[in-house]
Amino acid sequence: MFYWLMKWVLVGPLLRLVYRPWARGKENVPAEGGAILASNHLAVIDSFFLPLVLEREVVFIGKAEYFAGKGLKGRIQAGFFRGVGTIPVDRSGGKASEAALRTGLARLEEGKLFGIYPEGTRSPDGRLYRGKTGVARLAIESGAPVIPVAMVGTDVAQPIGRRIPKLMRIGVVFGEPLDFSRYRGMESDRFILRSVTDEIMYALMSLSGQEYVDVYAATQKARLAAGRTEPSGATGEGPTAAPGGRENPGSQVPVPPEDDPAGQ
Repeated sequence: MFYWLMKWVLVGPLLRLVYRPWARGKENVPAEGGAILASNHLAVIDSFFLPLVLEREVVFIGKAEYFAGKGLKGRIQAGFFRGVGTIPVDRSGGKASEAALRTGLARLEEGKLFGIYPEGTRSPDGRLYRGKTGVARLAIESGAPVIPVAMVGTDVAQPIGRRIPKLMRIGVVFGEPLDFSRYRGMESDRFILRSVTDEIMYALMSLSGQEYVDVYAATQKARLAAGRTEPSGATGEGPTAAPGGRENPGSQVPVPPEDDPAGQ
């Protein structure tokens, strides 16, 4: 109930008015039944604007720390994240990926939408990073279709370190569903998991027009924090600079539809 109140009465109308979000490919999201929304991750506000452009409820997982703040500020923050559909998950230790997986599977078994960021964390520089295989395991075990989603402009509106996004249009592009039912029962095969993950990341690269980097985003963040430069070839330059050694699709960053200036 609080989710719908936040989306349609409190926060949602304000975000629509101020940021005028635009969307493309919403017909690719099923009207009913479970589905995985696998998105690139550019900013915290990704989790706000992606659900905003859809009629169906979308749930993401979030760090338990978001819900553990003290005082009035902590309660407001926790209420806000719950209101936009974030489920708290303890991501500490070895239980992190399993907790996220079980949360997603339960959601999909209920015939609902579950959002996930295959990169595992926000991109440190706006590029697309190597996907973690949890999204593949989730897709294979659940049998649910994977809808690739490209967030556009959120990293410019809210670069790392900025709390209040600057005023600009935000875009969301939904790709065609990916079916991995042919791999049913093979969720323990690491080669299959990597292949499926790379296929999803390639779809994201094709939708978003981002440059691909074949290292994990968390690794790159640690490298940057230590003042180290990228290893040779990490920028993925060349004709096969795409997930799984595929050829670079050469796609461009999407722009708002010319025939929809209001973005609705």
